[in-house]
Amino acid sequence: MPARMQESLTTGLGFFTLLISVSMGLGIFTDPVAQPGDDLAVLAAVLAGVAMGEVLRLHDGLEGLGGWFQRRLARGERPSPVAGGFGTASPVFCVGPLTILGSLENGLTGDIRLLAIKSLLDGVASIAFAAALGWGVALSALTVLVVQGGIAAGASAISGFMDPITILAISSAGGVILLGVALRLLDLKPVRVANFLPALILAPILVRIADALRGALGVG
Repeated sequence: MPARMQESLTTGLGFFTLLISVSMGLGIFTDPVAQPGDDLAVLAAVLAGVAMGEVLRLHDGLEGLGGWFQRRLARGERPSPVAGGFGTASPVFCVGPLTILGSLENGLTGDIRLLAIKSLLDGVASIAFAAALGWGVALSALTVLVVQGGIAAGASAISGFMDPITILAISSAGGVILLGVALRLLDLKPVRVANFLPALILAPILVRIADALRGALGVG
């Protein structure tokens, strides 16, 4: 595709991703299930999560995996931006309320409707991503399989843990991560997005701690 077309597609994706990230991130401030202090818990999860990610070098590992696929699959052809497409699309397709809710519902009840809706949305988005970023976007299906499959497989073990505030905390932390993706797509800042992923695990834990502190202090 012409460079101008690729740039415009990437910018359009960046704008839309920015809107989604803001909508998700603001949930912890506007949703009725959120309590005072939950926003600070999500902030702490993001900061602690990115610190963990930096120590573990998750972003470097994800890009390295994309580079490994590129070296194995290029077969002497002109290298395509596999690492960029794989590294950018994977967080977009794996972060969001439909990922959590759909995988959870599928794991608990066998209902695939939410995942089917998500697959259609991802399918449409992947066409635009592939046009702008290259065929490496297709490899993000592997990340989707691991993330969604892992959540669905563990759903029975966490059935008593996942309540509305837990989903909200994960979604809000996901909104922050998507903001990093948007900044990369808009070429504003090369955010190491994957290093923020531990926040998705820490957010519900810290929100639970905040709830316990409110109970101990008699607040809320």
